[in-house]
Amino acid sequence: MDTNLYDEFGNYIGPEIEDDDEEEEELQQRSDQDEVMTSASPASPSQQQDGGARTNGNGMELSTTSSSSSSSSSAVHTRAIVLHEDKRYYPDANEVYPDAETMVQDEDTQPLTVPIIAPPKVRNFEKVEKEFPALSYQREYLVDMLAYPHLSRNIALIGHLHHGKTTFMDMLVHQTHLKKWSSSKSTRYTDTRNDEQDRALSIKATPMSLVVPNTEGKSYLLNIMDTPGHVNFSDEVTASIRLCDGVVLVVDACEGVMMQTERLLKHALNEKLPVVLFVNKIDRLILELKLPPTDAYFKLKHTIDEINVFIEKNMVGTDEEKAARRLSPDLGNVLFGSSQLGFCFTLASFAKIYSKAHAPTSATAKLGPIDHVAFSQRLWGDVYFHPEQRNFRRKAPAPNAPRSFVQFVLDPIYKIFTQVLGEAKEDLTSCLSEIGIHLKGEEYALDSRPLLKLVCSQFFGRSGGFVDMVVAHIPDPRAGARSRVPHIYTGPLDSPIAKAMMECDPKGPLMIHITKLYPKQDCSAFDAFGRVFSGTIKTGDRVRVLGEGYIPDEDEDDMIEQDVTDLWLHEARYRVDVDKATAGNWVLIGGVDPSIMKTATITSANIDDDEPAHIFRPLKFNTTSVMKVAVEPINPSELPKMLDGLRKINKTYPLAVTKVEESGEHVILGTGELYLDCILHDLRKMYAEIEIKVDDPVVTFSETVVETSSIKCFAETPNKRNKLTMVVEPLEKQIADDILNEEISFGTMDTKSRTAILQKKYGWDLLASRNVWAFGPDMEGGSNVLVDDTIPGEVNKALLGSIRESVVQGFQWASREGPLCEEPIRNVKFKVVGASIASEPVHRGGGQIIPTARRVAYSAFLTATPRLMEPYYISEIQAPTDPLCVAAVYTVLQKRRGHVISEGPKPGTPLQIVKALLPAIDSFGFETDLRAHTQGEAFC
Repeated sequence: MDTNLYDEFGNYIGPEIEDDDEEEEELQQRSDQDEVMTSASPASPSQQQDGGARTNGNGMELSTTSSSSSSSSSAVHTRAIVLHEDKRYYPDANEVYPDAETMVQDEDTQPLTVPIIAPPKVRNFEKVEKEFPALSYQREYLVDMLAYPHLSRNIALIGHLHHGKTTFMDMLVHQTHLKKWSSSKSTRYTDTRNDEQDRALSIKATPMSLVVPNTEGKSYLLNIMDTPGHVNFSDEVTASIRLCDGVVLVVDACEGVMMQTERLLKHALNEKLPVVLFVNKIDRLILELKLPPTDAYFKLKHTIDEINVFIEKNMVGTDEEKAARRLSPDLGNVLFGSSQLGFCFTLASFAKIYSKAHAPTSATAKLGPIDHVAFSQRLWGDVYFHPEQRNFRRKAPAPNAPRSFVQFVLDPIYKIFTQVLGEAKEDLTSCLSEIGIHLKGEEYALDSRPLLKLVCSQFFGRSGGFVDMVVAHIPDPRAGARSRVPHIYTGPLDSPIAKAMMECDPKGPLMIHITKLYPKQDCSAFDAFGRVFSGTIKTGDRVRVLGEGYIPDEDEDDMIEQDVTDLWLHEARYRVDVDKATAGNWVLIGGVDPSIMKTATITSANIDDDEPAHIFRPLKFNTTSVMKVAVEPINPSELPKMLDGLRKINKTYPLAVTKVEESGEHVILGTGELYLDCILHDLRKMYAEIEIKVDDPVVTFSETVVETSSIKCFAETPNKRNKLTMVVEPLEKQIADDILNEEISFGTMDTKSRTAILQKKYGWDLLASRNVWAFGPDMEGGSNVLVDDTIPGEVNKALLGSIRESVVQGFQWASREGPLCEEPIRNVKFKVVGASIASEPVHRGGGQIIPTARRVAYSAFLTATPRLMEPYYISEIQAPTDPLCVAAVYTVLQKRRGHVISEGPKPGTPLQIVKALLPAIDSFGFETDLRAHTQGEAFC
C-alpha cells in the first residue's frame, strides 16, 4: 500500500494534483504539434474547390480554416473540461451588438408591474375604416363635385337628444356605402369615438360629404354635419352651424318640441340661417302610441304649428320675413319619415309614388298622368277628396270623411305596417307583390322590425325627398355666402376680400374660417376643419393663421405662417385625400394647428398688406361654462404631461376653459356634469395618459347690485394729478338680454342706431344714450354698460375723451373680476359723473388711469348693495301621468332647492312635462337621483 495516498489519520487523499501552469504548458505543446501537422498536409482538390469548407456525414457544412488562432482555440475547446456554469449556449451581447452601450445596475429599480420588454402600444380611441369603403359613386366623382358649388349644400342636423339625427345619417350612409349592414343593430356611423358608442349619444359634431341623388336622379354633394343633441354639448352645435348655409331641425313625432329643440332653433334664427323640418319616428305613433290615422294627423299638425309659433315669436324681422320662414308640408320644407326604419318622404315625393303607380295606360290615356306637384299641394290641411267629382275641396263630402293627408298618406302607411306585422308569409307575399315589392325567401324569416325596415325602404326608395327639400329650401354656398359673410366677417364689407367671399370666388384671395379641431389617431396633434369662403387652398401652400386676437395694423401678434401639409374631406370614419379645395367647400387641413386654440382665420401668406384680411367673428355660444373642477396629477413628476393634456383639451372642446387659480390649482370649466366627465376621460385616456386627482366640483357665481350707489365714489391716480368719480345702478334686464343677443352692439351698429333703440325701446334720455362708452367685460356681448354722465360745463370733455380708452379698459377689467370674489359682474350700469384730468399727457397715461378706473368702479359697486348671483339650470322632466311618479319628481326637486315653473300634459302622449329651475351647485347626480326615486319612469 502506497502511504502517500493516505494522510496521517488513514483518510484517502489521492495522488498529488499537478500544477495549473504545467497543464497549460502541456496543452500548448499539443496545439503546436497539431498546427505543424495541419500545415504539412495539403488540402484536397474538393476542399480547395469548396473554398475551405467540407461536409460531414450528416450533410452539415464544417469550417476548416487554417488560422492558427482558430485551430488553437478549437483544440482547447474540444479537449478542455468546462464546468456547467461556465458553458456558453448563446453568443454574448457584445458579439451580437458590438456598438451597443452596456449598463449594469446593482439593483433592479423597475417595478414588477412593468414588463421588461413592453409590448407595442396600440392607441384605439375611435372607429376607423381599415380600407377605403366601396361607394355607390366613384371617389373621383366626389372630388370633381367640389368644383361646382351650385350642386352642393352645407347643412347641419340639429335637434333634441335621441330624436334620430345620427340614425338618419346612418340611413344616408347605408344608401351610399356598398356594404352589408346589420338590419337589427344601429350602426351610429358618425359616432366615431368609442365612448360615444358606449354611451349611445353623440359627443362631437362629425361631418360627412355624400353624393346623393334626388327623386329625378340628379346628384348633389351634401356636406352634412351630425351634431350632438345633449344640452351640455351645445357648443359643438354652435361651431357646426357657423360653417353651414342652413339647418335641418329633427323632431321626434312622439315627444314633439322639447326645450333643447327650442334653444337650438332660436340659435339658428339668431345666426340668420334657413330652417327646414324633419318629423322623425312617425312609426312610434303607430307602434307605441297606437294612434288612429286621424289622431296621428292632428299630432303631426300640432308639432308643426308649435314650431311655427316659436319662430314667429323669436325671429327678429318683418312680417314678410317671418312668413317666409313658415314651415308647412305643402310648401315642401317639411319631411316625414323614420330613420330607424330607413325611409323618409315629402308630400311631393309621396305624390310621385302615386304618379308612377298610376302611370297612364292604353285604357287611361285620356286621363293623362297625375300632376304630382298639384297633387302634393292638396295633401295637407283641411282638404278632402270627393270621389264622385274626382276633385279636392275644402268641404268634407261626409261628416266622418278623412282628410286628404290621412286618406292618401297615412292610410297606406298604416296598411303596410299592419300587413307586415300581422299577416302570414303567404298572404304577405301576395300583398307586397301588388305594390311592387319583391323579397327573397330568407328575408321573410327575419324578425318583424328588420322585415318592416326592408319593406319600407323598398316602398319609399332612396332619400330623394330629403335631397329635393334641401336643394329647394337651403341656398347653395354662393347664395348663402351673401347672407353669411356680413354676419360673421369683422372687416369692411366693401373691401375686395369681402366682395370675393360674398361671390364665393375660387380665384379670389384665400379666406378660410376654422371652427373645429379634430385629433389625429395618436392624439399628438390636430387637424383644422373649416370652410373655404373664397380662393383655393392647395397642398404645400404657405398660409397665415390669424387667431381670435388678431387686429390688422394694431395687434398682429396673434398671427403665424404655416405650411399646409395635407388636405382631406372628412368622412367620419375615413378621409378622402384631395389636392385642393375651392370656395364653398368644407376641408380638413393638416399642419396648421399649433397656434389655433378655438377658432381661426386662414389667409394666403402673400396677401396684399394694403388690403389686409380681418378675422371672422369668434363663436357666440348660447350657454356658458359654470361648473369647474380642480385637477392635479397623482405623481407630481407628471405635471408637464397634464399641462400638455389641458392644452389639448382646450383645443378640442369649444366651451372648455382651463386656467390656473391664484392658489396654484389647475381648473377646468365646463357646461355640465356630463361635459366635465367627458373632458376628464379624454385627459386620462387620450391626451395626458396619466392618473389624475379631481376635487369636488363647484360652480361659478356672478356679482351684481340691487340699488344705486349711496354716495359718489372717487379715486385718484398714484401721481395725484387725476381723479375719477363714478356711481353704479342696476341695469334693466331687458337691455342686458338684448346685448347678449347682439340686438344692441358696438361692432355691427353705429352710434345713431344704438341711440335710437335706447331712447325708443327703453326710455333713456338723449345724453345718456349718446354717451354709451362700452359694454363689459367684452365689447360684444357684455351685460354691463359704461356711460359718460358728465356735464360739459363741469368737465373738460376734450381731456376726458383723451383717456376714454384707458377708462374703458379699467371698467372691463373690473367687470371681468368683481370685488366680492373675483367673479364676473352682470347687469350693472357704471356712470362716470365727474373727472379731473391733468393737462399734461405724460401725467394721464394708461398706467395711471387704468388701475384708477378699476378702483373707482369697485368702490361704487360696493356702495350699491352688492349681491352674488347663483347659476340655475332649466330642467325639463318627462314623467308618466301617474300621480305617485309626479309626486316623486317634486320630492327630488325640493331636496335640491328646485322650483317648479310649469307642469302640464304632452299633447297626444301619456306623458307629463315638468319644467323646473334647479341650482347648478345642487345638480350633481340629479338625473341618477331622479330615476332612482321614480324607478326609471321619469327622465330629463
